[in-house]
Amino acid sequence: MTTQKRSIVVTGVSTGIGWGATKVLVQKGFHVFGSVRKAADGERLKAEFGDAFTPLLFDVTDEAAVRAGARQVEAALGGATLAGLVNNAGIAVAGPLLHLPIEDFRQQMEVNVTGIVIVSQAFAPLLGAEGQHRKDPGRIVNISSVGGKTANPFLAPYCASKFAVEGLSESLRRELLAFGVDVIVVAPGAVATPIWAKADELDIKAYANTVYAGPLARLQAYMQGLGKTGLPPERIGEAIHTALTTPKPKVRYTVSPEPFQVFMSERVLSKRALDSIVGKRLGLLPE
Repeated sequence: MTTQKRSIVVTGVSTGIGWGATKVLVQKGFHVFGSVRKAADGERLKAEFGDAFTPLLFDVTDEAAVRAGARQVEAALGGATLAGLVNNAGIAVAGPLLHLPIEDFRQQMEVNVTGIVIVSQAFAPLLGAEGQHRKDPGRIVNISSVGGKTANPFLAPYCASKFAVEGLSESLRRELLAFGVDVIVVAPGAVATPIWAKADELDIKAYANTVYAGPLARLQAYMQGLGKTGLPPERIGEAIHTALTTPKPKVRYTVSPEPFQVFMSERVLSKRALDSIVGKRLGLLPE
């Protein structure tokens, strides 16, 4: 099979931002190769998006499976250049860093950071990052977060991974200047996705005998609210489409339901001022 439309690879498309990006890109006329970890999810999305969607079955931490997916895409492209790669797959690990199981932290970094490296190495040649400089190289979009610039307590693993994505993207963008392959960051704020519903799964009882019991309960309630008031995933999909197609893209797009709050936290307030605000809000400061 040769895919005639311009094609994009998006990781982690079963729900949330990946699904929203797929929906928007398909509507804009692209063919999307989307990675899922369960065959049933691939079948569901194939039924939803039709011939404009091809599922790729892999976990981003499984290097052999990812490379098999890249070979599948290469065969479908029939010599054409891949228009874009969207590194979206990710997880969110929460908990007090001093009490967090180390394996949980490792898993966070393995999926959100090492996974991007594995996927980028596998698909970059199809974007034009190999051999001679292609006339129409593709682009890489890495999904970070507003938490990649300003970190919240009890989300240290997640924020650390997103800070890493920011630095990784900047370095990779400059390395790929040799091929004309651009690297752009899209940094969402709160999005109405299942990742926030998992706040219910945070077992705060495990920290009942620590100073963090009350603050964690407040954070849990806040995170549950984000799943109801966040932006629709399609809104992030629109930003991803812009990053992939606009002639002169920015290096970073922030998309948040609270842009003023993001502006204040990233550009106006000092880190010490934010410490005080967050500490008082969550009850982390002594009375």
